[in-house]
Amino acid sequence: MEYEVHRGDPHDPSRLPEERAVYELLGRLGIDYDRVDHEAAFTIDACADVDRALGFPICKNLFLRNSSGSRSYLLLMPGDKAFRTREVSAQLGETRLSFGDAERMRAMLRLSPGSVSVFGLLFDDAGAVTLLIDRDLLSLPRFGAHPCINTSTVAFPTDELISKVLPALRHEPRYVTLTGA
Repeated sequence: MEYEVHRGDPHDPSRLPEERAVYELLGRLGIDYDRVDHEAAFTIDACADVDRALGFPICKNLFLRNSSGSRSYLLLMPGDKAFRTREVSAQLGETRLSFGDAERMRAMLRLSPGSVSVFGLLFDDAGAVTLLIDRDLLSLPRFGAHPCINTSTVAFPTDELISKVLPALRHEPRYVTLTGA
């Protein structure tokens, strides 16, 4: 399927409040961004047509928790890289990480499965979620992620993610090095 790339806010009041909050944040920060509206994409593989429209693979966003459930993590990594739990667990000093459940994700980030995104941190006022970023993501010229809904994707320069978006989200990232092996 071919998708059209749009510039900026769709100016559609019928969009979900969480999605609208992302567009408002990007506008307030002065970030020019591209947007692709698409069918619901529940996995990174389902985003292949979105990747083609934007010209690069979007970010893989994973909501994780430790084995006791006492800590939650949001991992950002290149979309075309394999995720290996043991790599992240070892760097965090956790015995084991698993995917966080839908109820926890909704309560902490106001997100549902398939819509996991760094933008969910807008709603983590308690700072309960630790942001993890794979260092390889920093070398990518553009960053793409869902705006808290899996029927749209926004894209902008990666350096603006680091210099503008993350400070506005009030979450200091912890960097990890993932090989995908």
